[in-house]
Amino acid sequence: MNVAIKKKQSTQEPIAQTRKKANPYLMIAPAMVVFILFSFIPILYMIYLSFHDWNFISPDMNFVGLNNFKHLLADPRFAQTMRNTFLYTVLTVVGFIILGLLIALALNKNTKVHSFMQSVVFAPHIISLVSISMLWLWLMDYDYGLFNYLLGKIGAGPVSFLTNPDIVMYSLAAVSIWKGVGYYSLIFLSGLQAIPDDIYEAAALDNTPWHRKLFKITLPMLSPTVFFIGITSIIASFKVFETISIMTQGGPMNASNTIVYYIYETGFKFFNMGLSSAAGVILFVVIAILTFIYFKLMAKKVYYN
Repeated sequence: MNVAIKKKQSTQEPIAQTRKKANPYLMIAPAMVVFILFSFIPILYMIYLSFHDWNFISPDMNFVGLNNFKHLLADPRFAQTMRNTFLYTVLTVVGFIILGLLIALALNKNTKVHSFMQSVVFAPHIISLVSISMLWLWLMDYDYGLFNYLLGKIGAGPVSFLTNPDIVMYSLAAVSIWKGVGYYSLIFLSGLQAIPDDIYEAAALDNTPWHRKLFKITLPMLSPTVFFIGITSIIASFKVFETISIMTQGGPMNASNTIVYYIYETGFKFFNMGLSSAAGVILFVVIAILTFIYFKLMAKKVYYN
């Protein structure tokens, strides 16, 4: 009887071990299915379309090889779109990091007032981007906007926030920073609160001035947070669409057109899905390269201990 029990246990153990090893894969299986269906397969199809000429309506596709990519690289409008996207990304990422850190430092106190202000600062992040874009479209309106009304009260002339090609990208970046800075400031705040108090206490015993505490303690300890915010905000800024679509539609004179809006416009307004897909492939490659470079440059400067 003991032999039979041992045989039964010996057959059950491999099954239990197999189930135990399979559990992690079963847990991530739903997410992987969603990723494959809604991300991986569309990316492959986008790459396939980038080598074809297709008007989105006709069932016929013509293979054109690299012609779509050659057209984009030779198109001055696409080059301007990429410059606009890079400018917008630099403005928003720098704004998120600097303003987010300053707000977090100001709110890093455990009082009811500071808790309330944290909620106020975070509030724009949970508001619909469409609603925010409509609000700022009115605020920046040349004729009836609140900003130009206030400027008129102090004797300053009206400013063409959204119709001047020289400043329109700065105006759009300001809208995005206003919406997103509260979210990033709370991430900075969580990083600040994770710094051990005894480090600051030791610095206080040495009469360390505040600026040395900031640059020798706070910023190095926040480097993982800065790294995270940098990479996520870069990717998010390259994918900006709603703000452009609602406030400027890429104008004036293509001065606020960004890569994602260019992809949408080329594919769904001009019905050139091949060219639109080629632009999407270029966007994918650019984000991948920038992410790789960012990791290489910043990974060694991040303090994790």
